[in-house]
Amino acid sequence: MTWVVMVFIAFLCGSLPFSVWLGKLFVGVDVRQYGDGNPGSANVFRAGNKVVGLVALLLDVAKGAAPVGLCYYNLGIRGIPMYLIAIAPILGHVFSPFLKFHGGKAIAVSLGVWIGLTLWKASLVGVIFTVIGIAVITPPGWSVMLGMGAILVSLLIWMPDALLLAVWASQTLILAWTHQSDLRKKPQMRPWLEKRFSLIKK
Repeated sequence: MTWVVMVFIAFLCGSLPFSVWLGKLFVGVDVRQYGDGNPGSANVFRAGNKVVGLVALLLDVAKGAAPVGLCYYNLGIRGIPMYLIAIAPILGHVFSPFLKFHGGKAIAVSLGVWIGLTLWKASLVGVIFTVIGIAVITPPGWSVMLGMGAILVSLLIWMPDALLLAVWASQTLILAWTHQSDLRKKPQMRPWLEKRFSLIKK
């Protein structure tokens, strides 16, 4: 029954609101009063402290990577138990008991889960295409979906494992829910890209 304990630990790790704690401790603000109002590392950056924001980001990634990597590589857990462990940190972040079961959009912790499951293979692809998406399209939720699409392609090409595909499907649904306000809007090109296209047309 080790995996049952690990599901709980993974959820607990994911629920730790590092951005809120670090924001109050080192910046003296509630980061939920900035940006989109979520308790994520992006709002620590918006609060004006890049160093604390970077630390919060790394901790949010680690709280997904550490329990998942431990279970997948060290304990050799597979199947449904591993699926539950992989989803638990994301749900912990989205429904944190430390924040009255409210939470963030779970982008960083989702990246951590892919690091825990595949090291750099799926996670690096996801980061690259999410960053590309942020650079060229708005709102940001569509960039996250682009990154998830890239992860799916990488899984189908290099790691067509049922466990990984199940984690991807559930993670995509959760991220679509946390970004639903963005996804209700039509994706558009960033202004700089529109200007380039307009110059080309001329």
